[in-house]
Amino acid sequence: MISHIKDLARDAQKNSYALASFNIHNIESILGVVQAAERACSPVIIQVSESTIKYIGLKPITHLVSTIAKNVAPTVPIALHLDHGKSFESVIGCIRAGFTSVHIDASHLPLDENIALTKQVIAFARPKGVWVQGEVGAMVGGHGVTGGVIEIPKAKLEDVIKFAKETKIDTIAAAIGTAHGDYDNEEIDVSLLKAIKEKVKQPFVLHGGSGVDDSAVILAIKNGVNIINIGTDIKVAFCKTVIENAKKNPNETDPRNLLSPAIAAIEKVAYDKLKLFGSVSPNCIWPRIKT
Repeated sequence: MISHIKDLARDAQKNSYALASFNIHNIESILGVVQAAERACSPVIIQVSESTIKYIGLKPITHLVSTIAKNVAPTVPIALHLDHGKSFESVIGCIRAGFTSVHIDASHLPLDENIALTKQVIAFARPKGVWVQGEVGAMVGGHGVTGGVIEIPKAKLEDVIKFAKETKIDTIAAAIGTAHGDYDNEEIDVSLLKAIKEKVKQPFVLHGGSGVDDSAVILAIKNGVNIINIGTDIKVAFCKTVIENAKKNPNETDPRNLLSPAIAAIEKVAYDKLKLFGSVSPNCIWPRIKT
C-alpha cells in the first residue's frame, strides 16, 4: 500500500530501526523490492532518480509503483521518493505527480546557494504535505563500481547545523564517509554522525549504503541513522543475473524468461537488507501506520 514517508520515518525512529530506501530502474526491480517488503512485512521507500524518470517517464513510473504496491503488498506501507533531484523543475514535477517525498540535492553548490534552493523547494512542497530531503556535502562515486579506492570528502559539522536550522528540512543527508558505488575505503565516521545527531533532530539519511560492511551499518543505526539508501546492490543483482541467464540460454527469444530470474535476485538482496536494518515484522503489525 502507498503510504506517506512521514509515517514510515516516525515509526522507524520510534522503534529503532532504519528504513530501506531502494533505487529502482525498471518493472523487475520494482517487483523484486515490493515482493521483499511483502515477504518481510517491512515498510520500504521506493526511490527513483532523474535518469530513471527519463528512462520510463514520470507518469508511468508513478503509476507502476502505486499499482504494484497496492496489489503485491496491500498491507505493507510503501513510500515513493525522488532521489537526487538536481533542479527545482524536476522536483516540482514529482510533487505534482504524487510523490510524498523529494530530495533536492544542491550539495554541489556553495552552502548559501544550497540553502536558498532548498528553501525554495520547501516553500512549494510544504503546503502540499510533501516532505523534502536536503543534502550537505556532495556524494562522490559511481553506481556499479566494485572495489578500488576513491577520495571521499565529508561534510563540515557547522555546515550541516546551519543548513538544518535555516531550511527546517524534513530529512537530511550529509557526507559522512560513504560513496555511491562500492569502494574498499568506505567507512562511516561515527563521531561525525553522533555530533550531527546531537544538534540536528531531523531523520538522518545515509546515502551510499551498498558499499558499507554490515557491522558498520548496524553501528550507524544504533547511532541515529534512520534511512539508508541502496542503489548499487540492486543494479548489480539485476545485471549479473540477466547476463548469466543470457549466457546459459543464448537462443532464448522470450524476454520474460531472460528477465524474470532477476526479480528473485533483487528480492533476495532487498530482503537481506531489511533484516540487516531491523525492519522485518514477523507479526505484520503495520496497521499502526495510517494510510
